[in-house]
Amino acid sequence: MRRHSWFVLLALAWLGLLAAQPLAAQQRDTATAETIPPALTHYKGREIAQTMHYRGAPWLTRDNREQEERCSLLLANLGVKAGMTVCDMGCGNGFYSIQLGKMVGPEGRVLAVDVQPQMLEMLKERAAEAGLENIEPILGQLHDPKLPAGKLDLILMVDVYHEFSHPEHMLAAMRQSLAPGGVIVLTEYRAEDPNVPIKPLHKMSKRQIMKEFTPNGFKLVREFDRLPWQHMMFFEREDRQEP
Repeated sequence: MRRHSWFVLLALAWLGLLAAQPLAAQQRDTATAETIPPALTHYKGREIAQTMHYRGAPWLTRDNREQEERCSLLLANLGVKAGMTVCDMGCGNGFYSIQLGKMVGPEGRVLAVDVQPQMLEMLKERAAEAGLENIEPILGQLHDPKLPAGKLDLILMVDVYHEFSHPEHMLAAMRQSLAPGGVIVLTEYRAEDPNVPIKPLHKMSKRQIMKEFTPNGFKLVREFDRLPWQHMMFFEREDRQEP
């Protein structure tokens, strides 16, 4: 009996230690080195920002976000239609997931991906309050969003791509998940504009975006430049074979 109790105490202590570890460390410890490659600190000349902690989630639903970012204008120019299958990549507490759920309607589907389970719990609560049953929370990994292949009409990434510690793996996975004609809609705070009141680490220039997306099998098909703070760029798969 004493021996059994000792093992129980040891297991509880181990679980407590795991819970105290940072997110990246937890994911590394629960998978093999072959499954999760080492995280990058820089990519193609850009420093990668740390993932926004779930304790900062209230900033995503701040009262003046519409005034600052014109979120309604972003949504109006996405091209989302009823019945679509879309993804809110890096959904956080569901600020955009909820709106997407309303836009695709009951016949549509929203895959809401985040790497922090606490964010997904907040999303579930907000979806329940809104009476939406077409939002599917997905706990992704740092290198794998856990998306189905060839099913998505649109992937929305709002101010999250610059935090990806495995950008090439994530871009490859998202590329594979797109249906024919599917698009990735990338929004990032404009690095070219010093008046955008965001830290430089959390901004990207169009030049840097193209430097990263083009080599990873994407082509720019459209842009919307009327948001006050952000680039909004539409990418499709580039399937042409180089000679």
